[in-house]
Amino acid sequence: QVQLVESGGGLVQAGGSLRLSCAASGRTSSIYGMGWFRQAPGKEREFVAAISVESAITSYANSVKGRFTISRETAKNTVYLFMNNLKPEDTAIYYCAARISQFTMYDYWGQGTRVTVSS
Repeated sequence: QVQLVESGGGLVQAGGSLRLSCAASGRTSSIYGMGWFRQAPGKEREFVAAISVESAITSYANSVKGRFTISRETAKNTVYLFMNNLKPEDTAIYYCAARISQFTMYDYWGQGTRVTVSS
């Protein structure tokens, strides 16, 4: 089992920045990749960014490319999401997720952290 705990959400004005953190514990050696997803009120959960733990290869949703950066700190079993130039449409609950294979869906999820961007 893997446990994920997010932190770093909050209220920020449009154009501002936030850094989200996701700390993994448990069987972290089994993790192949980690990702961030978000769910805005009344909308479905959507992919934001992902990173493979070993190679650090990243991918991003088009809506956040150039503004968000995902990175990992292997020694701390932590993944970060640096969010710059935030927009009101980035308002959502952000979830961290982990998967044990590139061929599977995400197996583990955190409880989420709320990000609110005011205009």
